[in-house]
Amino acid sequence: MDFSVPDEIVGLCDSVHAFMEEHVYPLERSGETWVMEVGGPAYPPAVVAVQEKAKAAGYWAFHLPREAGGADLPFRHYVLVNEILGRSLVAPACFGSQAPDSGNAEILWRYGSEEQKDRWLAPLVAGRIRSCFSMTEPEVAGSDPKLLRTTARRDGDEYVIDGHKWFTSGAHGASFAIVMAQTNPEAESPYARFSQIIVPTDTPGFNISRGIPVMGDRDNHHAEIWYENCRVPVSNCLGPEGSGFLIAQERLGPGRIHHCMRWLGMAQRAFELMCRYATQRETFGSVLARKANIQDWIADARADIHAARLMTLHAAWKIDTVGAAAAREEISLVKFFGARVLHDVVDKAIQVHGAAGLTEDHPLSAFYRQARLGRIYDGPDEVHKMVVSRRILSRYAEG
Repeated sequence: MDFSVPDEIVGLCDSVHAFMEEHVYPLERSGETWVMEVGGPAYPPAVVAVQEKAKAAGYWAFHLPREAGGADLPFRHYVLVNEILGRSLVAPACFGSQAPDSGNAEILWRYGSEEQKDRWLAPLVAGRIRSCFSMTEPEVAGSDPKLLRTTARRDGDEYVIDGHKWFTSGAHGASFAIVMAQTNPEAESPYARFSQIIVPTDTPGFNISRGIPVMGDRDNHHAEIWYENCRVPVSNCLGPEGSGFLIAQERLGPGRIHHCMRWLGMAQRAFELMCRYATQRETFGSVLARKANIQDWIADARADIHAARLMTLHAAWKIDTVGAAAAREEISLVKFFGARVLHDVVDKAIQVHGAAGLTEDHPLSAFYRQARLGRIYDGPDEVHKMVVSRRILSRYAEG
């Protein structure tokens, strides 16, 4: 694996850093409220203004190929750019790479029909609309999606969808959902029983009951949704019927490492804030940076971030060279390791800041929420550890 970075990527990273300083951090500090409703605008005006500047500069949808409207960066270079975007929670939306839209755009590009691409993908990539991904259900364990209960019954040329979903992130203000539902209950393999179906959010029977407050954040749009006799055309099925799990893996594998890339940026910014504060804050006769335990924390944090970055780069390199399926073990490794690193670094940064670290005067409290959520969404740590250990042990069992 070659760790050298082409000059054009170095220049791109420098330019994106400068763009963040000029446009994104001021937006972050402005406190622009993200209140979204079904049928409302996709983004607040202040965000749209930054998006237009990003498009004009060519900093748009780095994760997608040019034919799909993106900047077509290889995964190993996207790590470097996405780490910069991860430094601010508002940045992904400013650059057209926010979840869940980025993952939905990728599977629409790979599996969507030409009609689906024209109707949904093109405006999604352009930032004119938003989307959501509706898979998790409150009645069954999210770590075992074979248990999902939502059904899509065939009635002529329509699906009739009935079920109960939650944590459908981004549903408020989204124009469509991609819903995981059981279409083939008699299939021998449970993995062949499910399909992914595009559901416009203005369809009768698509009912958002609430946004779920998460760790004190009441404006996060993790929606709870009831699908009640919700009818959509059969042509809204994404890919072949029964391929829901295949598409989910195609979506979630790269999506997981996208998170890991951004976690690097969060951890690095928290690290920088910690170091800066430690050199300025004086207590008991000297600045915090002179205390041995603070020096230990800084050294450990630096080592952890470096290790997570190398693991992320390696996983991205493997995706580029042999594909996401072959890199599943590496993706799972960095998913649970990167989440732990983010948590530990942000936790240390908050401790160094003392009470100030708990306030919204700094991004640390928001980063801390993300760090804790990161150990659960897109597969809890325990599932990824199980995936890794089973693969390792199977090689030993084979002799």
